[in-house]
Amino acid sequence: MSDIVGTVKRENAVGRLSEKETAACADYAKDYVSYLGIAKTERRAYAEAVRRIEALGFRELSTFETLKPGDKVYRGYHGKTLMAAVIGQEPVANGINVIGGHTDAPRIDLKPVPLCEKGGLAYFDTHYYGGIKKFHWLVHPLALYGVIVKPDGSKVEVAIGDNPGDPVFQITDILPHFGAEQSAKKVSEAFDPEDMDVLIGSAPDPTADKDAKETVKRNILRILADTYGVTEEDFLSAELELVPAGMPRDLGLDRSMIVGYGHDDRVCAYAGLRALMDLPAIPRRTGMVLLCDKEEIGSVGATGMDSTFFENSVAELIARQDTPRPEIAVRRALEASRMLSADVCAASDPHFPNADSTGNMAKMNAGGCLIKYTGARGKSGASDARAEFIADLRRIFAKDGVVWQAGELGRCEKGGGGTIALYMARYGMDVVDFGVPLFNMHAPWETASKLDCYMTYRAYRAFLAD
Repeated sequence: MSDIVGTVKRENAVGRLSEKETAACADYAKDYVSYLGIAKTERRAYAEAVRRIEALGFRELSTFETLKPGDKVYRGYHGKTLMAAVIGQEPVANGINVIGGHTDAPRIDLKPVPLCEKGGLAYFDTHYYGGIKKFHWLVHPLALYGVIVKPDGSKVEVAIGDNPGDPVFQITDILPHFGAEQSAKKVSEAFDPEDMDVLIGSAPDPTADKDAKETVKRNILRILADTYGVTEEDFLSAELELVPAGMPRDLGLDRSMIVGYGHDDRVCAYAGLRALMDLPAIPRRTGMVLLCDKEEIGSVGATGMDSTFFENSVAELIARQDTPRPEIAVRRALEASRMLSADVCAASDPHFPNADSTGNMAKMNAGGCLIKYTGARGKSGASDARAEFIADLRRIFAKDGVVWQAGELGRCEKGGGGTIALYMARYGMDVVDFGVPLFNMHAPWETASKLDCYMTYRAYRAFLAD
């Protein structure tokens, strides 16, 4: 067995930590639960991250004319994507240690024209976001979050469903007594996404004429106008997301796990952010955390990692260090950088042994998991990290006493997936995935081990400090 607990045999490390480490793990989990309960959308995750780093003295990059070692900076984009960094002792042009995660999560989005009435009931027409099992989202209480932007630029913040006394929303399902036809279909065919409309009201507008049509929809519009000052047309410039109502909680009589919405990938995003915030000294190389958007739909768009946000941010840093030949310096910095792609992986579930990769899947309570390659069908779409980089990470983790494990995404050709790693590897930098193993990935409620969450944070901190 390796001298690093859990790496090879993936042994349960709960109870093997010191009393001090056990207490630190509990404190970390408590703070993470607080963050996760707030960060229920990518916009809220961004705002909470900025609030936390500004409290520690991080300032917007645009406020710096020059940068020196120890400066704490951040740069945001569209209130969704964030770069935060602690400037190292070496010039940025020498390369950066990067932790890169994402803060979007699978959910149910409202369509541009969402309000409709059917059978005397009011609904939101929806379009799902990311890879989900559709039936997971039926019948659960749902909360509504997002923004409505008016033509004058003013924004209306919407947050309904998680405060005491709030109403919630629901996608209804047919009862088992009438479900024979549904049960006879394949799961992939039994739940039409166009039928995933969300029930939002049943009372007609009391001010409507008796011969008026769609009076329940009119009543919803009246409530929206009275409460938020918005019209039906304002939904055209809105970003509204339906997510599970309810706060993350401890799971198990032993309270060793956390169940909550959005572990993928806010559990790694938070770990990276905390690692940067908790750096004990000025690092040798600049330490950076990237929290991006749109990973669940391919990292596309202006706020996704398949954009120029990262390289533009590096260019902005280098421009403030009076670096000779800044154009080539940016390219050299990108190529000399190293990155941990901070994303979750699937934990081996005893109920689904056929998905396990003959002992190569991550186990709960064995620490954060390093995934050398992702992809599918012969590693298609993987960046596949080189052995020299993995060896250096082994050194870093051993030096800091990190509990970790190595794994892959499951049995060959049973599935697969990808992360932001390939978008960063194109710069020539060393990249590998490292994150928290999960049960129920992409479900409304995902499950993570507190120890794995904490050890992932420890791994990120050790990497940034190296």
